[in-house]
Amino acid sequence: MLIPMAGFRDLVGRALQAGLDLLNKQADSQGRQQGREQDRQQDRGGPPPGRPGPSPAGGGVRTAAANERAGAIAYQPDLDGAADPGEVVWTWVPYEEDASQGKDRPVLVVARGKDGDLLGLMLSSQGHRRDDAHWLSVGSGPWDREGRESFVRLDRVLEIPEDGIRREGAIMPAGAFEHVADELRSGYGWR
Repeated sequence: MLIPMAGFRDLVGRALQAGLDLLNKQADSQGRQQGREQDRQQDRGGPPPGRPGPSPAGGGVRTAAANERAGAIAYQPDLDGAADPGEVVWTWVPYEEDASQGKDRPVLVVARGKDGDLLGLMLSSQGHRRDDAHWLSVGSGPWDREGRESFVRLDRVLEIPEDGIRREGAIMPAGAFEHVADELRSGYGWR
């Protein structure tokens, strides 16, 4: 049986397209898996495989124990270009074991320090955080494109200069923010 040339081209074209679609699907899946593994490794306290990012010039993000930076906390979001308590922003966050390395992460701004720096708590989408007393679920929101449940780390405060913010991300719902504030007040000496 002979296949006309036009039919043959169409058949080969569809087969090639199906093969490309399959390869793209596998590459996307592998990329997502690698990203999840990097997050898991970083959340276990280590840098992700490959090359972690060095501290960006002018980043200046510092960390402190939550009870050392305890202050007044109030919900005051206003997406005006400046970060305010109640907003989730993106900034470079140093790893605990090597502050010269880190990665961009979403951070919940909870207050302003006496020196004018923002005080924030990093967010993670790692589900095992449910079992750790220092992590609190804040639900999902537009700061996570995949709509995953997020957890805020309560015991490590990030001191972030205003110019260390890469971009504003979203406003955390008032109820979720107040839940975080209550935990900081009751367990970490905030007011």
